[in-house]
Amino acid sequence: MDTLIRLPESEAPSTVAEILISLRKEHFAPRHEAKAWGDWIYLDSYNTVISIECNHGLSSTATIEHAENEEEGEPVTSIFRAFNRLGWHGIDDDGEFKLA
Repeated sequence: MDTLIRLPESEAPSTVAEILISLRKEHFAPRHEAKAWGDWIYLDSYNTVISIECNHGLSSTATIEHAENEEEGEPVTSIFRAFNRLGWHGIDDDGEFKLA
């Protein structure tokens, strides 16, 4: 399962550094990797990853790619809190939703 998250269009993009700091506040050890096919944030001790669209170190859209055994509870709840702190929202078939 994947969860699309983004900032409202009226908001300025978040820096990758701000995102990593917010994830650290949730007690993750995040690692950002820029690959030829896209940017990724890996969380130590978890299989869930975050595919993040970056443009010059700024982002307003990402996809949380949930690992099979991690779809509910941790780490998803803490990832949602980290992005909510920065003003991001989730997107699903029913529209936009709060991450908190």
